[in-house]
Amino acid sequence: MEQYIQPFIEVTKSTFKDFVGTELVVDRPYIQQKDAANEWDISGVIGLSGEARGAVAIGMKSALAIKLTDMLTNAKHSSIDDEVVDAIGEIVNIIAGNAKRGLEEAFRLVISLPTIVKGTGHQIQWPHGQARIISIPFTAFESETFSLSVAIESLKGD
Repeated sequence: MEQYIQPFIEVTKSTFKDFVGTELVVDRPYIQQKDAANEWDISGVIGLSGEARGAVAIGMKSALAIKLTDMLTNAKHSSIDDEVVDAIGEIVNIIAGNAKRGLEEAFRLVISLPTIVKGTGHQIQWPHGQARIISIPFTAFESETFSLSVAIESLKGD
């Protein structure tokens, strides 16, 4: 599982640099429990299927989600509205789509459309199975934190 994390780290860093012009600081990845509570207000989730199954989720506080949306749309937002939901869905879609390309040597994958979960301290229902969830903490804009969580389970039998 750990060998599949690096494409997600690199793609997340390049996505934030290319789309909002900020460098990310990557903290130490850790194994997240499937039923763990989180501190996020909004998460974008994309399912993975094909020769592997799992999911990718990006979670953050509303202030960061709004700030990113403001930067992407050149408009001001004061709460998690439809544009913020769309922006977070698009960010996770870009990350999952580009990481999928980085994983094509290992798996042929299909990604789902993004699903957005919102609400303070919400939980994500991770796919059943043996895949461990690896959470990668990031810091943007010097103090805004978010997490990218990845769970991939190979179905190839190797």
